[in-house]
Amino acid sequence: MSSLVIIDAGGANLGSVRAAFQRLGVEPEVSRDPARIAAADRLVLPGVGAAAPVMANLRALGIDGFLRETRKPLLGICIGMQVLFERSDEGDVQGLGILRGEVRRLPMAEGIRLPHMGWNRLRKCMVSPLLDGITDAAYAYFVHSYGVIDSANTMLETRHGRAFAAAVTHGNVVGAQFHPERSSALGARFLRNFLEWQPT
Repeated sequence: MSSLVIIDAGGANLGSVRAAFQRLGVEPEVSRDPARIAAADRLVLPGVGAAAPVMANLRALGIDGFLRETRKPLLGICIGMQVLFERSDEGDVQGLGILRGEVRRLPMAEGIRLPHMGWNRLRKCMVSPLLDGITDAAYAYFVHSYGVIDSANTMLETRHGRAFAAAVTHGNVVGAQFHPERSSALGARFLRNFLEWQPT
């Protein structure tokens, strides 16, 4: 299995993401070292909390430019997905800009609570090897208040008050707004697909 590095950009879910890969028989390295990150075959950028500290940490580590330019498979999870985009309403933060679009606060409505927390049904929006073995209308686990609306790169969509991207992909990049490390068999299959994925 190729080398896998989980980027430590201050996300609180580093341990659970690492454990999810370990359950698949993979021993990832958790690192803040730019040289170790650059040497990896595959990269995972987790994040829980807010976009601003994650972006500040990526800039402080000096790897924001590398992430924009790398052609290695890169998976962003939760905030890690959000910072792949150009901008976030959460603190008016400039993201990495790898994907076009903005992250916006999910709308409030009667019966709709924020943060959005719990299991939501997914809808497939494209065919991708990243979705092999994942059925339409499967459920995944979410914890967030911000999301990406109307992205041309949406491969999975869900709804909480309105529709938003549950997962995106473009080129060598994939993002999951949901938490695959907490999404049971679906999440394990999604991570396995990422490990086997060969971007074209």
